[in-house]
Amino acid sequence: MDGVKAALVLFVFGLFQLSVLTEYRQFRTSSIVLVGLLSIALLRGSIFGAIAGFGTGLMLDIATLGTLGVTSLLMTVGGFWIGRYGETTARDRFHAPFVSVAVVTVLYAFGQLFFQFVLGEPAPAGVVTRGLPLALLVNLLLTLPVYALIRRLFPPPELGDRVREVRLLG
Repeated sequence: MDGVKAALVLFVFGLFQLSVLTEYRQFRTSSIVLVGLLSIALLRGSIFGAIAGFGTGLMLDIATLGTLGVTSLLMTVGGFWIGRYGETTARDRFHAPFVSVAVVTVLYAFGQLFFQFVLGEPAPAGVVTRGLPLALLVNLLLTLPVYALIRRLFPPPELGDRVREVRLLG
């Protein structure tokens, strides 16, 4: 059931991003879809995050008629890494979603720049570096309400079903 809920939520976020937020200049570089994906991955784990990231990235690639696979690859890796971060650290910590969104927003922007360059498409690095601070700020502002919504839709597993944290011995 979590897969259906995640697909529906990310589809609605994708529609909202592409139809409403891209009309406003301040929101063109930020992504509510990325924040929603990272929130789901943080709560549900690496495999769930990677699958959700691939599906969401494929949907965005098809909807924007972009180079097929670039957004899918970046969102798959982002969903996996943040899901792994959620599995190996305390996902109940207040700072975890903010750190996740900040790190992946920066890596996502430079990843897109890298793949555009490698594929021979125009890759304006100045646009990325000028737009990155605003995208980072807006994504961090979106993190609290989006994470609260996702946490309500995907409550943490019961104590007996909870995946144990990785503890280093030594």
